[in-house]
Amino acid sequence: MVEALQAMGSVVLDPYLIVLILMTTVMGVVIGVLPGLGATTGAALLLPFTLTMEPVHAIAVLATIYVSATFAGSITAILINTPGTSAAAATTFDGYPLAQRGEAGRALGIAVVSSTIGGVFSIIVLCIAAPMLARVAYEFRPPEYFALALFGLSMLASISAGGTVRNLIGGVFGVWLATIGAEPTTGIERFMFGNYELYEGLSFVPVFIGLFAMSELLVQSNQVNRIVDKIGMKAVKLPSREDYKRIWKTVLRSCG
Repeated sequence: MVEALQAMGSVVLDPYLIVLILMTTVMGVVIGVLPGLGATTGAALLLPFTLTMEPVHAIAVLATIYVSATFAGSITAILINTPGTSAAAATTFDGYPLAQRGEAGRALGIAVVSSTIGGVFSIIVLCIAAPMLARVAYEFRPPEYFALALFGLSMLASISAGGTVRNLIGGVFGVWLATIGAEPTTGIERFMFGNYELYEGLSFVPVFIGLFAMSELLVQSNQVNRIVDKIGMKAVKLPSREDYKRIWKTVLRSCG
C-alpha cells in the first residue's frame, strides 16, 4: 500500500504532467464551448499527439480534455441557452434563467463545483465497480437493450417538463429521427426519399445544433443588446452555504 501511494504521488507531482494537464484543460474548455465540437472530438484531435507520450501522460491528457470539454458545454448553456455538448442540455433549464436574472456568475460557480464533485465521485465509483459492470455489460443481449430503450422512452413522461403528451410527442419525434437511413441488418431504406446522403442516418451533432443552437439564434437575433445587459457578470461566484443546501441532493443524484 505504501509503495502504491508513493508511486501515485510521484505521478501526481510530476511537473511535466501538471503542465500538460493545465494546457489540456484550457484546450478542452475552448472546444467544449463551441457547439458542434465536444469531448469526443477533442480527444480524437489529441489522439495523434499522445502516440509519442508515456502511457501515464497520454491517459492523463485524454482524460483531462474529455472532462474539461464536457464541463465547458455548460458555459454556453448558461450564457446563451445553447449547450456546447449534449451533456449540458439539461443545464439550459436552470442555468439560463439564472443568467437572465443577472446571476450568470452564480450559475457558472454551481456548474464548476457540481462538475468537480461529480467527476471525482464518478472516478472513484468507476475504479471500484468497473469489473462488476463489465460482467453485467457482457451479458446484455438484444432483449435487454430493447427493455432499456423502452424504459428510457417511458421516463420521458415523468421527468421532463412540459406535460406528458408533449413529452411523448418529443420522444416519438426523436425516435423517428433515429430511424432515418438504412436499417443496419437488412439494409432497407427508411425515410431517405432517394437521398443517399442519408444512407448512414442523421449524425447526432448536426441534429443537436439544429434543435438547440439555431432555434436559440433566431429567437435572440433581435434581442442582442437587451440580453447582453441582463447577462453581464463580473466573475464566477462559488456557491454559498445556502446554495449547497439546495443543490446537494441534485448533485448526488447526478453523480450516479
